[in-house]
Amino acid sequence: MRPDDPQSLGAERPISLDDDASDRGPIAGPWDANWRPDPTGQRLAAIRVARRGALASAVIFGVLVVVAAALAPVATSSLPGADQAAGVVIALFSLPAVALLGAALTSAARASRSSAAAAGLAMGVGVPVAAVTSAMIAAFFVVWIVKGSGEGFDLAGQILRGGVTAAVRIWPLIALASVAWVVLVRRVGPRV
Repeated sequence: MRPDDPQSLGAERPISLDDDASDRGPIAGPWDANWRPDPTGQRLAAIRVARRGALASAVIFGVLVVVAAALAPVATSSLPGADQAAGVVIALFSLPAVALLGAALTSAARASRSSAAAAGLAMGVGVPVAAVTSAMIAAFFVVWIVKGSGEGFDLAGQILRGGVTAAVRIWPLIALASVAWVVLVRRVGPRV
């Protein structure tokens, strides 16, 4: 085949509105040239449900992160009250990951009962991992900018140790919160 031949490997052929979408792969989103609005409204409804799941996850598990930070404070300094302030900051750092996990698992929690049970199990296992990882990354970068990488690595290690210890201490609360999240996501809002 010649390089200028349109049938050659890797050549892009023009896409018309009459083409079958199955041979192009998934449509990525509004930035894709072939994206079309959803006339049924299902896409918008699914986005709204995922937002509700993210909010529910952030509220329910955000409270648990604050409880965990109070039970296993990170040794910050000799200043009185610094451990509690560090715990609140760590809880704030962990909220984006917890909310993202909730948004990702909302559609599974709203599907069949077995999928909802799997989503609840995934929340129970994933929330401590996501919270600790997000807090470690954010704290490392903040301390790295202010004091340097050595201090950032030390704080990330302290957060990891404290997060694992706290997750082990409050695992019954994590399990109950996972069940509560699944029930809340399944019961509240319209079916998609």
